[in-house]
Amino acid sequence: MEITKICCIGAGYVGGPTMAVIAQKCPQIQVTVVDLNVERILAWNDENTDNIPIYEPGLSEIVAEARGRNLFFSTEVDKAIDEAQIIFISVNTPTKTYGKGKGMAADLKYIELCARQIARVAKNDKIVVEKSTLPVRTAEAIKSILDSTGNGVQFQILSNPEFLAEGTAVQDLLDPDRILIGGDTSVQGQEAIQALVDVYSNWVSPEKILTTNVWSSELSKLTANAFLAQRISSINAMSELCEKTGADVNEVAKAIGMDSRIGPKFLKASVGFGGSCFQKDILNLVYIAKSYGLNEVADYWEQVIIMNDHQKRRFSNKIVQTLYNTVADKKIAFLGWAFKKDTNDTRESAAIYVADDLINEQAKIVVYDPKVSRNKILADLDYLETRTSEKNANSVITFDDPYSSCEKAHAVAILTEWDEFVQYDWQKIYDNMQKPAFIFDGRNILNKAELEKIGFVYQGIGA
Repeated sequence: MEITKICCIGAGYVGGPTMAVIAQKCPQIQVTVVDLNVERILAWNDENTDNIPIYEPGLSEIVAEARGRNLFFSTEVDKAIDEAQIIFISVNTPTKTYGKGKGMAADLKYIELCARQIARVAKNDKIVVEKSTLPVRTAEAIKSILDSTGNGVQFQILSNPEFLAEGTAVQDLLDPDRILIGGDTSVQGQEAIQALVDVYSNWVSPEKILTTNVWSSELSKLTANAFLAQRISSINAMSELCEKTGADVNEVAKAIGMDSRIGPKFLKASVGFGGSCFQKDILNLVYIAKSYGLNEVADYWEQVIIMNDHQKRRFSNKIVQTLYNTVADKKIAFLGWAFKKDTNDTRESAAIYVADDLINEQAKIVVYDPKVSRNKILADLDYLETRTSEKNANSVITFDDPYSSCEKAHAVAILTEWDEFVQYDWQKIYDNMQKPAFIFDGRNILNKAELEKIGFVYQGIGA
């Protein structure tokens, strides 16, 4: 089957960048990204591609090249579904906040709505691709909905999970470690798999394209994120032990990372992991294990989340304890709000929870992040429902430059590892802070010796 038209439902952090790269690498294929969020689509179509809603290094240039040629952003969902041969589902799958599985299970209501819309609109055979991160056997539910329409349309369901790291998403798409495609073992299923393989083969070498059954593909995504998050929680657990024993977590991480069986990646101690995937996927894994009665398996993976929550609380507690057991009316400058550098994504960012703890202690939080707006910061805090929106707004000040943020601050807390933070004039920042001037480096990116020479009281993670 020669693919000439692709539709992606969902113009978020996965759908937008993935489809932009497919469009750039496959100029012969028309790629349409649809979303019901009018404001988001308008932003994707902004004449100045620097204003697109997702910040990823290199993305605006790719969008500028392909948009209007064979890449389109639209709110006309039905039209795009009707015309496409391959339909990617890339909508949000948040953790449930209600009912059975609350706080653990994935909320599949948006996936189901997509499936029902596809079933209603489709007039000819379609390949439907799960791009969102989903629980194992979701494909079965999607196929059940699609096949129940009775209009004679044949659907093949494929699982094609993304393995993007925000901040390097474009590079991950251009040169992926692997492309994973899971599908049915039937002849029609294998033909559908091959159709998607042919799309990726425009720029990805064959040895990097892995095909499996659909269940293995779905579970592989959850497992990959669980393993990565496990490494972070493991080194963070050791960081607390390092602080008690006089060891240096950076030295420990370097020593164990040189073991070829372990490797150095994801052994960077920090205030804790964030992002849309790690916590959500592990909780999903925990729920699946519990639903099968595998309580020991569930407990094992849940501990990764418990450790991560502990690390965030530990960081905020350290700030309070070091500032003489009170931060009431004290100004704490946050450098960074995004969950990691080179992205404007703030989902599950450690900064949100540290700020929430400190606001409970009546601190005044001042935030600077080069890519995150004040509206987004306040929305993140409001989502926790700890206090009223008015109280959050009164507790948080934002500035467009770091020096204003740090002026007269009692302490600076590094919450995101933005490269620019290392380059600041820290002498200037010190001169304009309250004394003693404290730095809490939640990412271990600053030079402790240099800062202490200036006069700062420096505290990092795990040393």
